[in-house]
Amino acid sequence: MSRPTVTRFAPSPTGYIHVGNLRTALMNYLIARKSGGQFILRLDDTDQERSKQEYADGIMEDLAWLGLHWDRVEKQSLRMDRYREAADQLRAAGRFYECFETPVELDLKRKKQLNMGKPPVYDRTSLRLTEAERAAMRAEGRAGYWRFQLDQNRIEWPDGVLGPISIDAASVSDPVLIRADGQILYTFASSVDDIDMGVSFIVRGSDHVTNTATQIQIMQAMGGTPPNFAHHSLLTGPHGEELSKRLGVLALRDLRARGVEPMALLSLMARLGSSKPVELASSMEELIEGFDVESFGAAPTKFNDEDLFPLTRAHVQSLPLATVADRIAALGVPADQAELFWKVAKANITVLADLEGWWTLFRDGATPLVDAEDVDFVAQALTLLPPKPWTHDTWGQWTETVKQATGRKGKGLFRPLRRALTGLDAGPEMADVMPLLQVLPKV
Repeated sequence: MSRPTVTRFAPSPTGYIHVGNLRTALMNYLIARKSGGQFILRLDDTDQERSKQEYADGIMEDLAWLGLHWDRVEKQSLRMDRYREAADQLRAAGRFYECFETPVELDLKRKKQLNMGKPPVYDRTSLRLTEAERAAMRAEGRAGYWRFQLDQNRIEWPDGVLGPISIDAASVSDPVLIRADGQILYTFASSVDDIDMGVSFIVRGSDHVTNTATQIQIMQAMGGTPPNFAHHSLLTGPHGEELSKRLGVLALRDLRARGVEPMALLSLMARLGSSKPVELASSMEELIEGFDVESFGAAPTKFNDEDLFPLTRAHVQSLPLATVADRIAALGVPADQAELFWKVAKANITVLADLEGWWTLFRDGATPLVDAEDVDFVAQALTLLPPKPWTHDTWGQWTETVKQATGRKGKGLFRPLRRALTGLDAGPEMADVMPLLQVLPKV
């Protein structure tokens, strides 16, 4: 029997979650739950200047809205002593070395290498400094930063999405793990955390493949066993364009404000880019059971936020009255009309916020649509409308009376009356609408 999987979602609280983040969070969540394992929410907040509590709160609010409940929360800002201890361990092992180049000097080196047709890989100048030379650099006022010395061999792993990966470490710069100002960088802190927290499977974007290669060596240098990795494809816009420019309007809080339902969003993101068709799931359990990370492809995946609304519509229409009863009551719908109102409205809305428009129509009356040639007909028909209370049978009885009085029938009879009462060319069954109408239009 396989051991329960431990996964994590590790956002930086420097902004709100968008659909790209959600893809990572959801995949890790589903993998953990499918194995009966743990899902850790880890706030990577070592950047104290940009990390904000409001973003941390927003991340947790968004995940809770979606039903992605974590088993525990970890904060990197509370683990600084552990990172310093791990740094000392790597120094003692000869895998950490201090560097002194300025950003300008590094940029010049990169440009020179590119001009010579070489990859812009750090040349390890600082690794060759003597202790006296390092002391002289410090005396000049240069602040040292720290790099991890990679073993320059091939780094290989079986990726859960991309297949076998092999990266030549000699083609990668020794990663900077601690900045000159002392800030612990993501690559290092994440490696320490993943080992300490027993993370056994990590799903993240394909833009992290090189990071994964270096982190595997960092974990091994600390005596840890790297987890399994899977790198999902990156999202693009519906026409293959970069999504990054639109991520600001694809934050989950914005999609929520537009009325997107959690299950619609989860259903799309759990299948988008995989070999399985996108279908509206009825529950989180169904999503968990049907998820398979190996069914995803490596090609960039097109995302169109408009695809969320047919799924939202289908989800809304599947809801029982009990689920929306409080919302309907808040609109002022009488309790004895709630069931009929929901029957009429749910077939004609996309998001739940649309309910308000329908109740406003029934409560206050519509702005009638009456063609010039129908003015006299509609006026006569309204005089033939029986007094309230109107019931389900009222529409049939009224239209029969009007038919007998005017000779009109079919579309010429029903359409002008619908347009006069609802201001709409099409919509719900008028037999169901009549009991809900509170007032008549002024024609």
